[in-house]
Amino acid sequence: MPLIFLDFYLWHALRLQQREHQHWTDPMTDLCRPRPTRLGRTCAARTIVAALVAMLGVMATVPTLAQTTRIKDIVEFEGVRDNMLVGYGLVVGLSGSGDSLNRSIFTRESLLGMLERLGVNARTANNDLRTRNIAAVMVTATLPPFARQGSRIDVQVSAMADANSLLGGTLLVTPLLGADGEVYAVAQGQIAVGGFRAQGQAATVTRGVPTNGRIANGGIVERETGFELASLDTIKLALRNPDLTTARRISQAINAFAGQAVARALDPKTVQVQVPGNYRGDVVGLLTDIERLPIEPDQVARVVIDETNGVIVMGENVRISTVAVAQGNLTIRVTETPQVSQPAPFAPGATGLPGQTVRVPRTVTDPSTGQPIIDPATGQPRIEFVEQAVPGQLGGGAQTVVVPRTQIEVDDQAGRRLAVVPAGVTLGELVNGLNALGVGPRDLITILQTIKASGALQAEIEVL
Repeated sequence: MPLIFLDFYLWHALRLQQREHQHWTDPMTDLCRPRPTRLGRTCAARTIVAALVAMLGVMATVPTLAQTTRIKDIVEFEGVRDNMLVGYGLVVGLSGSGDSLNRSIFTRESLLGMLERLGVNARTANNDLRTRNIAAVMVTATLPPFARQGSRIDVQVSAMADANSLLGGTLLVTPLLGADGEVYAVAQGQIAVGGFRAQGQAATVTRGVPTNGRIANGGIVERETGFELASLDTIKLALRNPDLTTARRISQAINAFAGQAVARALDPKTVQVQVPGNYRGDVVGLLTDIERLPIEPDQVARVVIDETNGVIVMGENVRISTVAVAQGNLTIRVTETPQVSQPAPFAPGATGLPGQTVRVPRTVTDPSTGQPIIDPATGQPRIEFVEQAVPGQLGGGAQTVVVPRTQIEVDDQAGRRLAVVPAGVTLGELVNGLNALGVGPRDLITILQTIKASGALQAEIEVL
C-alpha cells in the first residue's frame, strides 16, 4: 500500500475523532475543549489500528523486495554478443626499440612487402636493413553487437618478436578479421603504452609491459554483423549462472507480465520467449520490459577454493551435517650440525706411519630404511666408533676428522582435540570457529575437502 494512502487513513482517523467530540469547559483553565464520545473514540481507534497494520504490512515487504534482482542483471539475450577480431600489422616510429630484422624474418619480409606495394624496390643484391624502428605486432579488437558501419572501436596492440618497447610507435593500416576470415574493421593510429623500458650497458629498468599498447577509437567498423533484432519471432534468454529454479522463476515472471504463457524454461541455462502479438515488430520494447522485471534468483550451494592463493569463497546456502573434526599437524625437523674434531698440536700416533688406523665416530643406521637409529635413553642418534685406515706421513701428526651431529625434533601438536560440529551449522560459523582456533587457510582448505569427502558438506566444491 503506498504511503500516501497511509497518510489518508491517519488523517481520516483524526478528523473522525474531531467531529465526534463535544465541547466542555476545563475547570483548571476555563478553556473550551472538545469532549470525545465513546463512538468517536472507537471509530478513530479502529481507523488508526487499520492504518498501522497496513503500514507494518508495507514495512514487512521491504526485505523481500531488497532480495530481488532485475532479469537484466542475470541473463544475456541470445544473439546479442560481442565478436572477436584479430589482425597482423607493423608499427613504425620506434626509437631503436623495435625488432631486429636479422633475427625477425617475418618482420623483415613484411617490411619489404609493404615497401613494394608502395612502389619502393628494397630487394637488392646487397640489401642490408639495419633499422630497429619497426616492429611486427598482433592487433586485437572486440566488435560490439549492433555496431554500424563507420563506428569506432578500441584496439589492442601486442609485439610479436624481440621489440623492447612500443612507446612512441604508430600502427599502420591493419585489417581486422573475424572468425569467418572476413574483414570487419581496419585499425591505425598512435599507440598509448602504459609502461616503459630504459636500458644501459650494465642495468635495465622496466615498468609495466611496454610491449603492449592500446589505441582508443583506433578501429573503424567496415562490415556489420547483419543481425536484425526487430524481425525475431522468438527470443532466448541465457542465464549467466545456470539454475533450474531461477529459469522457472524468470518464465513465471514473464508470463505474469504478459498475461499469457509466452515463456518457458528449456533447460537450466535457457528461457525461450515467444514474442506476443502486441509486441510484433517491437522486440526492443519487449526486451526493455522484460529486463526490468524483478525476480529472486536461486543459488547452488557452492564453495570455491583457490589453493594457490589460499582464498575460500562460499555461498550463504552451504550447510553441514553432524560431523566430528580433528585436525593436527605432524612436524618432523631434522637438523644436521657437523662438528670438526681437531686434535691437539703434535698429537702422536694417529697418522704417524702408513697403514695406521684411527677410531672414527659413525651414526648407526637401519639397514632396511637407511634412517638413523634413535637411542631410547638419550633420544639422540646412536653413535659407534669404527676403525678406519688413514694414509700416514712419516713424522706427521694426528688427523682432523669431521664428526656428524644430527638432531631430530617431532611435534605432533598433542593439544588438539576432536571437535563435534552439530547439524544445521552454517559453513560461515564453522570457518569462524576454526579461524578462532588459529587454523590457517591452507589447513582450512584440507578440512573442507575432507568434510566434503565424508558426505557431511551439502555443497559443491570448486577448486581453481
